[in-house]
Amino acid sequence: MGEHAITQFSDSNQKRIFTKRLLNDIRALDYMLEHNMIERKTSRIGAEQELVLLDHELKPAFNNMELLEKINDPHFTTEIARFNLEINLDPFDFESDCFNKMERQLLTLLAKGKKAAEKQKTHIMLTGIAPTLGQEHLHFDHMTPNSRYKALNDMIYAERKADFELNLSGKDELITQHPNILFEACNTSFQVHLQIDPDDFVEQYNWSQLIAGPVLALAANSPLLMGKRLWSETRIALFQQSVNTRNTINNVRNKEPRVSFGKSWVKNSVTDLYKDNVSRFSALFHMDIEEDAYEMVKQGKVPKLQALNLHNGTVYKWNRPCYGVGNGKPHLRIENRYIPSGPTVIDEMASSAFWLGLMVGLPDKYKNVADEMPFDEVRFNFYNAARRGLDCQFNWFGKIVPAKRLLEKELLELAYNGLDKMKVNPQDITKYMSVIENRLRKKITGSKWMSHNYSELLKGSTPNEACLNLSKKMLENQSSGNPVHTWKNITIKEQNTQKVFKRVNEIMETDLFTVNEDDSIDLVVNVMNWQNIRHVPVESTDNELVGIINAHSLIHYLADKREDDSTAAKEVMLTDFPTISPTASAKEAVVLMADNRVDSLPVVDSNNRLLGIVTESDIIQVLRITNKISE
Repeated sequence: MGEHAITQFSDSNQKRIFTKRLLNDIRALDYMLEHNMIERKTSRIGAEQELVLLDHELKPAFNNMELLEKINDPHFTTEIARFNLEINLDPFDFESDCFNKMERQLLTLLAKGKKAAEKQKTHIMLTGIAPTLGQEHLHFDHMTPNSRYKALNDMIYAERKADFELNLSGKDELITQHPNILFEACNTSFQVHLQIDPDDFVEQYNWSQLIAGPVLALAANSPLLMGKRLWSETRIALFQQSVNTRNTINNVRNKEPRVSFGKSWVKNSVTDLYKDNVSRFSALFHMDIEEDAYEMVKQGKVPKLQALNLHNGTVYKWNRPCYGVGNGKPHLRIENRYIPSGPTVIDEMASSAFWLGLMVGLPDKYKNVADEMPFDEVRFNFYNAARRGLDCQFNWFGKIVPAKRLLEKELLELAYNGLDKMKVNPQDITKYMSVIENRLRKKITGSKWMSHNYSELLKGSTPNEACLNLSKKMLENQSSGNPVHTWKNITIKEQNTQKVFKRVNEIMETDLFTVNEDDSIDLVVNVMNWQNIRHVPVESTDNELVGIINAHSLIHYLADKREDDSTAAKEVMLTDFPTISPTASAKEAVVLMADNRVDSLPVVDSNNRLLGIVTESDIIQVLRITNKISE
């Protein structure tokens, strides 16, 4: 979609005209398949590397446009957020030293990007989700200044008619909402492309769906989001919810989301996938299209199928069909969108080589998989892998098989056979497959390493501090170039003990006990006693912060309490009290508390919704850890 000059529909007639072009493109593709106009007997691979930009504090850096100008290389392009970049690698023939070429090009381009980034005190990180990303970084102003991103945001929001919601549960739970699609920008991936012979597309696409769960379990690298330990590959759920256009009625009707694994096997042709997408999802944009694709193919010419590609770019299948033209020849590809970025280049290359080897190593016994295994079991396998990684079990042709066993005992050999079939250099096969073998033997993925070390860092610390230290060590390990199964665990002595807490949201407590303004004051007294707390925020029925009850206000209440008292919280609460923004500095919090002689500060957003609370004990804890409160 990024290559097109797209605009929103100005009226319904414009949408009908675009839809006509879209249907014409599908008709043209059917014609091309019927008349053998799609390139055959050629296999190429390609990849797209998405990157996260971090500033000198290891928080998101919003300077992608400045970096692009400094890098000055057409391989680099923007992504939806200012803290992201993307590298588009060249396609390579799937043979001999293709992986070595791809890896060398990627390392060269990364070095070029890092050189430019260093001059702007910026780090480039390979990770599925950056640990230090917070909701405060997803402000609309942090969207890349490009009309297509704004248009995508506006159209999806208009179709949804409500804020975007996240509801994710793992070891921790994250429930929140956001007014734009920048949750999508939290996701960074290593997208791999494989050119497919049109005669083999159906069986190859179905095979790609079958193996998606096992490959994802092996490659998982995104266990954290906003300091919460969620899925092993949280990107899967996050992306699906971040651009979800469905509302409550859609969910009741079981409408498929724009980001999905799919609902059924492909039966006849690649155009089945396109036809299904057009049937389920309305067009979001249009563009000026001069070609009449169907007339072109009847004349033996090669169309770009611009309308079809534009619509396809707004439907995010984890295995996405792609039509393209290279060297004047039309071809078909499968784009693997679920492999995450990182932990290192060698890890990404190994995961990609494993998937590509599997794809071309399709054994005869699985060529009719649609007749032998229910699709809903394959879909379950995929989401189960996203949740639990290598700890999951798969439904595999009537048996329950642990992920590690399936990968080691069956799929690893198929990947070896596929790479050997394509005459990939033996030393390269050994190089990448040994990474996979060791990852499986040690049962260490990027996700497992991050989860374990984050949990250790949390002991006696804060989520913010743990995320910073985790990010610091990840960058160090990435710079070594060593695969994640060789990374050592973080020990306390390796931490930087002179850390600086700059903002309130890095200090505040978010696990709060609150009451409603109409609740009885007896409930408040008991909650404060049971939980050993000195402050209880009071909220309205609209979840707006309307008061606070502290020990001082309770003393006045208890002095006047009657035997049959049924006093409500709103009759006792204080309504004149200071609050603070989550992005305010820690020093501002200290000064505000001192000036107002209070021992707590509610932290609220722009709508006066309670986000957290900062107390004297929080400040003392910060001072104990850091010996410093930042300006």
